[in-house]
Amino acid sequence: MLVGMNATFDRHRAAIRTRLRDTAAVRPGPGSVSWRINGEVIVLVAWGRAILLQLAHPLIATAVAEHSSFRRSGLAGVQRLISTVRAMLAITFGADDEAIDAAAGINAIHDHVAGRLGASTKRLDADARYSAHDPELLRWVHVTLIDSIMIAYERLVAPLSTADRDRYCAESAIMEPLLGMPHGWLPRTSAQLAQRTDEGLRGVVDPGPRSRELARAVLFPPGWRLAWPAFRAAQVMTTGLLPPAVRDAYGFAWTDGDARALVRWARILRRVRRALPRPLREWPAAWRTSRSAAPSDLDHTRAAVTSAAPPHSLSAER
Repeated sequence: MLVGMNATFDRHRAAIRTRLRDTAAVRPGPGSVSWRINGEVIVLVAWGRAILLQLAHPLIATAVAEHSSFRRSGLAGVQRLISTVRAMLAITFGADDEAIDAAAGINAIHDHVAGRLGASTKRLDADARYSAHDPELLRWVHVTLIDSIMIAYERLVAPLSTADRDRYCAESAIMEPLLGMPHGWLPRTSAQLAQRTDEGLRGVVDPGPRSRELARAVLFPPGWRLAWPAFRAAQVMTTGLLPPAVRDAYGFAWTDGDARALVRWARILRRVRRALPRPLREWPAAWRTSRSAAPSDLDHTRAAVTSAAPPHSLSAER
């Protein structure tokens, strides 16, 4: 079994290197918008909103219900979160080999996530198939995450200019070769991102009983009260930042008092973040890597950000 797992991992790693070489893909480096945004620990608050938008897609909800173990216990959910954060940090801030290995691991897991919907929805037949390698599903996961992260960053850290939002979208498209999506598949500008998000909300979002069950497991995992107020802040931010139509489809009540709580928690989180020293408000990988970057690397990054493509080449020839 281990030999087979290693062979699968090596196959995905080689395929990623080929795609990176063929597309001449480059990774965002020091000084990029991606490093600035993804380096902030507090944007993790955005993940709840992104996950609920993803689960509102019936095929994704079915895939998670049938192939994920995060509902088994609070510990399983924490372990899943930790592994996801590690992969994100490796892809964003790790060396080239670390990023490729993290993506290969994700692709290897995706090999085993496939099946059929099983029950008809308003827009999909029961025989509709899902696969974690499906570019359509991968794009919905991507756009919901990128959109949610930028919303959280602007709420809790600082405003973003249109140029920053466009650059973040363009830099995040590195996920195409890493996860095997066609070149040009992901949005490169905030306008394209808004278009793809709107298309998803109008075309595929339809939270049914399975979506609602999973959403409650995300918002109210076993023992969540032991981690109050952190979970309360996450619950308010997650439901409050959802598009109202999606929030209503999930059946989440939202009152004027909830709206005031959203403003209050956002104010608290902003103040807490400002009070923290940089090593605590940024991920260690981001802080250490940016400190160790050579001045020439920073200069190269700033020049690239103002021109065509982000720096930090992901060479397929290692």
